[in-house]
Amino acid sequence: MDHETIRVRRQGQVCRVRFDRPERENAINDTLVRECHAVLDDCARDGVGVVVFEGSPEVFCVGADFTAVAEGQAPVGSEPAAEYDPAPLFDLWLRMATGPFVTVAHVRGKTNAGGVGFVAASDVAIADTSATFGLSELLFGLYPAMVLPFLTRRVGFQRANYLTLTTRSVDARQAAEWGLVDACAERGGPLLAQHLGRLGKLSVDGIARYKRFMSTELAPVGRHREPAIAANLEIFSDPRNLERITRFVEHGIYPWEQGGPHPGRRADEGPA
Repeated sequence: MDHETIRVRRQGQVCRVRFDRPERENAINDTLVRECHAVLDDCARDGVGVVVFEGSPEVFCVGADFTAVAEGQAPVGSEPAAEYDPAPLFDLWLRMATGPFVTVAHVRGKTNAGGVGFVAASDVAIADTSATFGLSELLFGLYPAMVLPFLTRRVGFQRANYLTLTTRSVDARQAAEWGLVDACAERGGPLLAQHLGRLGKLSVDGIARYKRFMSTELAPVGRHREPAIAANLEIFSDPRNLERITRFVEHGIYPWEQGGPHPGRRADEGPA
């Protein structure tokens, strides 16, 4: 099947999904979310045991596509802001965390905001030392309401709180110390191959039973679905937040800046 925003490759029990929006640094839009759901549908139907999500060597995913806001739309989705529905994205991460397959994030380069959501929702996160991880939302008056249930499950309350409040990025080794990343190396590709060699041997029915137990008894992240979606809707219905985002997209000006954009900054360049 042809896709607009992702590239998909199947080999035996492994399906690899590569985000493919290089012009937008693999930012999340509704098409990407819909296409990822379709891949997971196929994997569940066909009994695929391992699903890998990856980006380019330079960028894993920078989060929501802010250009839609400048066009008078919600940041994720093509409908008017009044009809914006964040549920499909949360449900995608929920399927990654609870579905009948092992999900693996293979991270290289910049990872921000919703990109961290993909990492945190994965069962296994592999990174090379080029990877960085940050939550920039509070710079725009937002906060990562839908990322936090998955991130807190991985790293605990205070580290998720620290990343949110400071808006600073951490490198792969720091992320590994905190548990956001499970394993890192200078070159993530061989490390990923080692993991896939073992994960590919697991029985699909065993994976499904194990993840069902974990997600219902030990780490029931699904219980946060409704409050996280409600919080996200509140955030993106605030005209002040939409104005901040639009000003940045159209003029490259951060909310705390009074003048023009930083020299050399692209208008579509997200926060560090």
